[in-house]
Amino acid sequence: MRDDIRDTIEVNGSITEHIPVLAKTLAEQIKLPPDGVMVDATTGQGGHSYLFGKTLGPEGVIVGLDVDKNSIQRAQFKLKGLSCRVILLQSNFSRISEEVHEQGIEKVDFILADLGLCSTQLADRRMGLSFLQDMPLDMRIDKRIKRTAADIVNKADEKTLADLIYEFGQDRASRRIARFIVRERKNGPISTTVQLSKIVCRALGKAGQGRRSRIHPATRTFQALRIAVNDELENLKRLLNSSPELLSNNGYIAVISYHSLEDRLVKYNFKENEKDSIYRVITKKPIVPTREEIAENRRARSAKLRIAQKQ
Repeated sequence: MRDDIRDTIEVNGSITEHIPVLAKTLAEQIKLPPDGVMVDATTGQGGHSYLFGKTLGPEGVIVGLDVDKNSIQRAQFKLKGLSCRVILLQSNFSRISEEVHEQGIEKVDFILADLGLCSTQLADRRMGLSFLQDMPLDMRIDKRIKRTAADIVNKADEKTLADLIYEFGQDRASRRIARFIVRERKNGPISTTVQLSKIVCRALGKAGQGRRSRIHPATRTFQALRIAVNDELENLKRLLNSSPELLSNNGYIAVISYHSLEDRLVKYNFKENEKDSIYRVITKKPIVPTREEIAENRRARSAKLRIAQKQ
């Protein structure tokens, strides 16, 4: 991995390193012309944009979208030395067509969406995404969203909570977890990530603490709440449905997903578009990181990359 796409950033007084996932693989799979137009639908710290932006000339364009204004600010600093035109917008990728067209761009050569969280977001106490540190139970990537994870946990009825954890977290113990949450909140609001994590662990008991799994017992519940708060799956559907109209002939779309709900949506969309002779699916099976990349960047361990090309 080249050092120039790494970022070392201070968050909450501590140093966090961000490495873009599958960057080398993407660079091998996709080549842009010097005047190419790329949309980085999840700009993050700008690592992927920087990698491709270095291959673009003055006629090239990068349109970067991100709902996190802090990410946009960091990306501005990262990308300021590129020779291509860079347009960074605080916007959800569900609005990709509207945002690109408002810039006077009709077609693009490459759409990239890395659906993972940035290391800096996980470390940022204001985000409230991690149970490894005690944070306010927030989970809004876009602070313009009104409803927080605490709102759901403290106000939703038991059935709604159970259905949400089962559908978005794929946890078979969802009913038991929801029951414990509802019981615990009678003693007072559940307001922090560690507080919720402990409740989930108690709900799962010894089976939860010791079950043969690489993931923490609370991971699925936290995933479910984050998806619900940020409407992640519906926004992904809008991105996928908008992309064929936006792509130029022979243009590429690449999506890096991190759990089966996302990957299933991408796989189905690409397959259906291939049936309709709109796409040619390049990755018949998703590309996953090498052991070396996972050792260097643990955040990449569950990543799956799918690529399609517009016909």
